Amino acid sequence: QVQLVESGGGLVQHGGSLNLSCVASGFDFTKAAMSWYRQAPGEERDFVASSFHAGASTNYARSVKGRFTITRDNAKNTVYLQMSSLKPEDTAVYYCNGQDYKDRDYWGQGTQVTVSS
Repeated sequence: QVQLVESGGGLVQHGGSLNLSCVASGFDFTKAAMSWYRQAPGEERDFVASSFHAGASTNYARSVKGRFTITRDNAKNTVYLQMSSLKPEDTAVYYCNGQDYKDRDYWGQGTQVTVSS
């Protein structure tokens, strides 16, 4: 059974930092591309960052590049998103995504991040 469980969301002030975690199970984590997406109210779900090639490669949305860092611990089946210099427009539900070697997509339940102005 595949599971992705996010944690670490919360309320933070403009300019603050927050760290998200996602623990995965049920698929080969090391071979999977792991990503973070976010969805603001009334908006579509947008790509934030991804880690693939077991962490050797990363990719970021332009809006978060330089402020967010995606890392992973393959021994713990965990992917992280370190967020700094947060802005009110970063407010959204953040979702963890895993895509296995057969391109099957798995999603977590989401964690709310709210940045106050």
